[in-house]
Amino acid sequence: MSSIFQLTPLEVEALRLSLWVAIWAVLGSLGPGIFIAWVLARKQFPGKSIVDSLVHLPLVLPPVVTGYLLLVVMGNQGVIGGWLKSITGLEFAFNWKGAALASAVMAFPLLVRAVRLSIESVDQGLEWASRTLGARPIDVFFSITLPLTFPGILTGVILAFARSLSEFGATITFVSNIPDQTRTLPLALFTLIQMPGGEMGAMRLCVISVLVAFVALVASEVLARRVSRRLKGEV
Repeated sequence: MSSIFQLTPLEVEALRLSLWVAIWAVLGSLGPGIFIAWVLARKQFPGKSIVDSLVHLPLVLPPVVTGYLLLVVMGNQGVIGGWLKSITGLEFAFNWKGAALASAVMAFPLLVRAVRLSIESVDQGLEWASRTLGARPIDVFFSITLPLTFPGILTGVILAFARSLSEFGATITFVSNIPDQTRTLPLALFTLIQMPGGEMGAMRLCVISVLVAFVALVASEVLARRVSRRLKGEV
């Protein structure tokens, strides 16, 4: 019975790498995501609909297309990736950093959307009142807008984290399926499906993936409600 609940080395490796990639994907996209969400929620400018469409493009593009575009742009011979490699030595292709980048790109729309909806729900009268009292725009953002937006930010972070854990198409196209480097849970599951007799291992990884994603979503809901009640002054 204990062997059923004991993780194999492959499962431990895939789970560890998935969590590591997802954490870095969220950390790397959090700042830009909040900024883009604020711009889309509070600013009017020419081409806003184009920016909005570009942000949400990964949701409608086939993930393989997104992965190929990342390979063209951020690969070792890519427009940006080649420059980064020559200047800083930083490489994204075929390592965990590329997996984190692919996951961040795919999860970015979910993060931006959750934060944007939260910002739009903030009473702008509070922001204007603070401005009339002499507060600078950046002070208003950090003292009024950001705290009131925190439940949405938390929701966006958890959704982006869960989406990063499940990323497959863009990852395998951009960074391939390399053990100890890019073989996250979905890629490990795919590997087992291709192996004779790997059905049981694939089922175990499927259960692990579902459990991790479920826990992340439940945590998002519980934490968001708790923070929302605290902001409203409820016990």
